[in-house]
Amino acid sequence: MRNRPLHLFQSFMLFSLCAVLSLHTSHAQPSPEEVNAVLSYEGPDREQRLLEGAREEGTVVIYTSLNLKDSVPITEAFEKKYPGVKVTLWRAGSEKVLNRAVTEARAGRYSPDVIETNGPEMEALYREKILTTFFSPHFKDIPDVAFPEHRHYVADRFNFFVLGYNTDLVKEDEVPDTYEDLLDPRWHGKVAIEAGDSDWFAAVVKSMGEEKGLEYFRKLAATKPQIRTGHTLIAELLAAGEMPMAATVYNQNVERLRLKGAPVGWKPLAPTFGRPNAIGIAAHAPHPHAALLFTDFMLSREGQELIKARNRVPSSNAVDSPLNKFPYKMIDPVIVLDEAQKWQAIWQDLFLKDQASVK
Repeated sequence: MRNRPLHLFQSFMLFSLCAVLSLHTSHAQPSPEEVNAVLSYEGPDREQRLLEGAREEGTVVIYTSLNLKDSVPITEAFEKKYPGVKVTLWRAGSEKVLNRAVTEARAGRYSPDVIETNGPEMEALYREKILTTFFSPHFKDIPDVAFPEHRHYVADRFNFFVLGYNTDLVKEDEVPDTYEDLLDPRWHGKVAIEAGDSDWFAAVVKSMGEEKGLEYFRKLAATKPQIRTGHTLIAELLAAGEMPMAATVYNQNVERLRLKGAPVGWKPLAPTFGRPNAIGIAAHAPHPHAALLFTDFMLSREGQELIKARNRVPSSNAVDSPLNKFPYKMIDPVIVLDEAQKWQAIWQDLFLKDQASVK
């Protein structure tokens, strides 16, 4: 998720309703009470009820920011497992997913059953009362950190900020173990930071204590880190030997290159923060049985293995992945929704003001 001037509620793009694709249902719109009755049911015949109801509904409508090369194989696997339940998928960037869902809901039009996108946008949807709580038996495998306190959505995948390094340029015993180690004079001008990671910056500062954290980042800024745009690009530059280390790289990007034989490695530095990508069910879901059936699938071991197979970081502890086997925290959506102006201004002053052009 790229950072942008936020309050998200004040930056909704106004979509023309006549330009929004109509997704009509062939049955009466269930009330929120009827939706909640389906989503909260925990009886022994739950799975049978969901499947019968989903086949009667016939479809599930999903709004997602997960790119099509990853989302389509997952939805195809769902359709294969549950014949008679078709997926209608609408994919766009996270802000557009948010904007469309809000615009439609404010107009009294309720199209999506399931929404799957970045954590801050999901939190904004919760604040707009577009999401509702639900039960899944797969919650038992999901770590507590994946749930917001209000439990109107749950992380189904993560992006973790870790230290990445080129193994040809950095010896194993030289790899920093702490953030403080990045201040070593040997790394001056040799550590890359992604230009848009002010939310990571804010989370680390808060975890250190604001005064101590800001003092640390002033010292880091004085080492003149390389500022680059794009987490995928940074991982590729590491692999090419263009830089020895990067402080804010996604571990799945480095791991993907490592498995292809690139001379790269990664290490989580404590505290390690992640950006959650989450799934939730609409309070006015037209197809509540199919919505919950699909959400169960995404959170199940089978669905999480598919996320892992797409080189993503699954949230479930039931899936064996080296990409989530370390202590971690989630970036608080409040940083993005309510405090962005403050933290972006400090970030700009520390790291971007002297950058004539950020590549």
